[in-house]
Amino acid sequence: MDTHTQLISLLKEMIAIPSLSGAEGNLVDDLVHACKELGFDEVHIDRYGSLTATMRGTGKGPHLLLDGHIDTVGVEDQAAWKHDPYQADIEDGLLYGRGASDMKGALAAMLVATSTYSKQTSHRFGGTISVSCTVCEECFEGISARLVTQRIQPDIVIVGEATECKLAIGQRGRAEIVVETYGKSCHSSNPEKGINAALHMLHLLPYLEQIEIPQHPILGKGIMVLTDLISYPYPGQSVLPNRCRATFDRRLLCGETQQSMLQSIQEAIEKARQNEPKLEAKAFVAEGSMRCYTGEEISAVRFFPAWLMDIGHPVVATGQKALREAGLSDELSHYSFCTNASHFCAEAGIPTLGFGPSYEALAHIADEYISLDQLGLAYRGYVSLLSHVCP
Repeated sequence: MDTHTQLISLLKEMIAIPSLSGAEGNLVDDLVHACKELGFDEVHIDRYGSLTATMRGTGKGPHLLLDGHIDTVGVEDQAAWKHDPYQADIEDGLLYGRGASDMKGALAAMLVATSTYSKQTSHRFGGTISVSCTVCEECFEGISARLVTQRIQPDIVIVGEATECKLAIGQRGRAEIVVETYGKSCHSSNPEKGINAALHMLHLLPYLEQIEIPQHPILGKGIMVLTDLISYPYPGQSVLPNRCRATFDRRLLCGETQQSMLQSIQEAIEKARQNEPKLEAKAFVAEGSMRCYTGEEISAVRFFPAWLMDIGHPVVATGQKALREAGLSDELSHYSFCTNASHFCAEAGIPTLGFGPSYEALAHIADEYISLDQLGLAYRGYVSLLSHVCP
């Protein structure tokens, strides 16, 4: 079987197995078999359920990790799909299916490229190459990846999220911020006897909107967007709400911390309190948890930091050279969304690049697809990256 056929076959196989966050087990079972067929020296599954497949070279060199997540979002409205989301139909050079772009296509290319490079060199390459197929990324960017880092301690990471086959050297981070206002419940027929938490939130929101969000010359604008607003008790039945909760999506820039981010919100609360002395409010970073398919619980504060590689870093130069020699663009780019690199680069300090097929805008949409041309370019790019990082 030639590599093109092998690549498409593996991707179709992966798309045919639904793998929602926390329910990736069937796909992991399939990938264990696929990795053995591809000749990987070791296949390991950690307690969260992420699979890491490893090839070891005969020479000395770095431990390179290629990372991609295997979980996908769901299919909320299958009627909106022209193509069955799990059939992996091919039409006009496009392969359709949930996860095709985000990001089973990249993982298929990583696995086949690593197998190809190992065979081409007869394992006579320098260092070690691992491919991590991580779980629960759609809910907790970078959290399951921590176990991968702890176990294999990679020297360099390449994240395969979509970059249009360009080299990404950074991303904005993400935080989920909660602001709550508090009041006193009473019967709504006598509102003067209570304190309406929802009205306090309405008073506070304009001050939150006025918070000056930083900008970055490369990563662009940080944002703080209201995504949810609810009062309690809900539904209100002839009662004033004693609590109101606003949730914000906050896109982070390099150097921002939980403390610095919350401080700006607290300052806005203090300004609002000057005009509404009875205002009682609190801001905090949301926390979440979910059960992995292994039975292990994964939980984290929803704060995933930004990262940016120095343009002059040797790993960036090596990546650009590898893509040029593969006939691809050496243009530098960055992600607008959040990835596992929030852990690899921002938390763990590992030199990290992004390189993957397809387009960010195709993630999570109905009739998600990947161009077979992009898939082929990514495969070619991965082989060249491997040969330059682990020669």
